[in-house]
Amino acid sequence: MARPDGPTRRSAKPAPRPARPSTRPSTKLSCGPLDLKGAVLGGRDLFFILGPCAIESPAATRRMARKIAEICDGEGARFVFKASYDKANRTSGASFRGLGLKDGCALLAEIGSSLGVAVTSDVHSPAEAEAAAEFLDLLQIPAFLCRQTDLIVAAAATGRAVNVKKGQFLAPWDVAPIARKLAAAGCSKYFFTERGATFGYNNLVADMRSIPWIQSLGFHAVFDATHSVQRPGSAGDSTGGDGELAPVLARAAVAAGADGIFLETHENPVRALSDGPNQVPLRSLPRLLAQLRAIRDAIR
Repeated sequence: MARPDGPTRRSAKPAPRPARPSTRPSTKLSCGPLDLKGAVLGGRDLFFILGPCAIESPAATRRMARKIAEICDGEGARFVFKASYDKANRTSGASFRGLGLKDGCALLAEIGSSLGVAVTSDVHSPAEAEAAAEFLDLLQIPAFLCRQTDLIVAAAATGRAVNVKKGQFLAPWDVAPIARKLAAAGCSKYFFTERGATFGYNNLVADMRSIPWIQSLGFHAVFDATHSVQRPGSAGDSTGGDGELAPVLARAAVAAGADGIFLETHENPVRALSDGPNQVPLRSLPRLLAQLRAIRDAIR
């Protein structure tokens, strides 16, 4: 039977996957002054980004940073301290957001100086990137903004290292055009953070193949264990999650060859003002860091 007249339907071309998934970046990446603890990504040591989701108060953030530094010193681990000065992407407009750009960045700079660690936070606009770069060692691009060209270019232009969270809507190889934007704007210090992919409604799935695929493109890949267990919007006016599974995914990511782990931690996640269901209790951090470093040593 002859086909009816009309436009023919072409089959979609397969996604261009990296050819050599075993390839790894060969260079180290500095995320701040080299005398700062945790400033180097790559090499034998596992890189950590640790801290509470948001700056809930100056006193609480200083206390958390000090405790994390003590834990990392005890475990021989290096880290960048993270806390968001503004949680701009919240389910509800009435949700807690943070201390704000000026005060939040000043606080993070103070913490970094007092503890001798690099510090990072999210930036949401070109103006924020420029302002935050005066205080922060590492600028973080949120997942939902990872393709915003003006923001990427502005972050690159600051001269700071840039961490781009891979959007839940992107395949691993889709980070390559983002890297080209960064490089074209003069940035040579950047990496990508895998944080799960949208899986139906109110759910994410973490595909560990993403780590070697990103690395095969020549980029360092960090794994975000706590945001990967989110259940976006599942609690009605807030995001739910399965925080008890974050250590499981973190261990799997290190075994898969991740260059580092991003992990949000809190003294009491039940009382956290943002992303409480996903955060790892601070009391669990020493054992988890020891496990992750042991896995790293076993595969290197």
